[in-house]
Amino acid sequence: MSTQAHQTVHISLEDRSYSILVGDALFDSAATYAGLPKGSTALVVSNTTVAPMYAQRLQAALRGHYRAVLSLELPDGESFKHWQTLNLIFDALLANHCDRKTVLFALGGGVVGDMTGFAAASYMRGVPFVQVPTTLLAQVDSSVGGKTGINHPLGKNMVGAFYQPQLVVCDLGVLKSLPAREVSAGLAEVIKYGPIADMEFLSWIESNIQRLVALDTDALAHAVKRSCELKAWVVGQDERESGLRAILNFGHTFGHAIEAGLGYGEWLHGEAVGCGMVMAAELSRRLGLVDEAFVNRLKRLIVAAGLPVKGPTLDAGDNPGRYLELMRLDKKSDAGEIRFVLIDGPGRAVVRAAPDAVVREVIDACCS
Repeated sequence: MSTQAHQTVHISLEDRSYSILVGDALFDSAATYAGLPKGSTALVVSNTTVAPMYAQRLQAALRGHYRAVLSLELPDGESFKHWQTLNLIFDALLANHCDRKTVLFALGGGVVGDMTGFAAASYMRGVPFVQVPTTLLAQVDSSVGGKTGINHPLGKNMVGAFYQPQLVVCDLGVLKSLPAREVSAGLAEVIKYGPIADMEFLSWIESNIQRLVALDTDALAHAVKRSCELKAWVVGQDERESGLRAILNFGHTFGHAIEAGLGYGEWLHGEAVGCGMVMAAELSRRLGLVDEAFVNRLKRLIVAAGLPVKGPTLDAGDNPGRYLELMRLDKKSDAGEIRFVLIDGPGRAVVRAAPDAVVREVIDACCS
């Protein structure tokens, strides 16, 4: 696809509305950024893995729009998604006397996008930013919808803000450089949209999973666009997760516990979510919401995507107890009661509590 042939998904949020561009040869084309807010300075925030491959090309594309185009490399990895790394962005902004018209560009995966967005929300109480996601997971999920933040040692993404970007640029070409493990992690966030909202899409994923694993451009284009459409539909109705948007966290309550319990970065976010979806589906089955055939169908697809379906042991003495302890720190918890995203029949999701005894059974059954 050329820049002219890209597809566009629109997020409708009144004065916070923006477009998601999906196509090839997008991120390093000056035309991609022609409609952004005007400012004298742009800051490209990336990491030590992505910047050597793509930062100079993005900077070159931006030089026709900004007098100064600065860059910053952050350390790479979920384990660096904390206050100290976030402060490096503020250091760069202040050292270069950046004003409130400065535009930040998040060039990287979900960690870079979340931290850059949080910095943009906070610096001078809000400056514009643009998401240029370079991983499949970021393109189909974390770059869209305005969730920004950092991790706390006791919980994932517990410190942050809702702050929408001006534009999201999903360049399919950059996905070709991803390691297989990162591709699989991204597919977890693609798969989740089927059980919660679109079983026809789930069937399409099942039929095309090998093309997606192999990074077939046409298959990726459909998967990214449809995922963004589904997320846009949800976010457009519930921007700040007061109700419907919580369904997008299918698999995440268990998944976040895995990440926090093992130490951030031990499992990739998508790996934890993939396993978490199996656990959430099994919990749905034990509560009488879906049958065993549905759970097995989902499990087969997650295995085909190259993702784990057995949870780790977080505490040899009381593994379910450790999971429950961590899940009570989840943002969806209400007065200490864990709220799970469950499948209330294929293609429908519901957010509700479950008895601890049943959750314990699920963890015992689903963990190695």
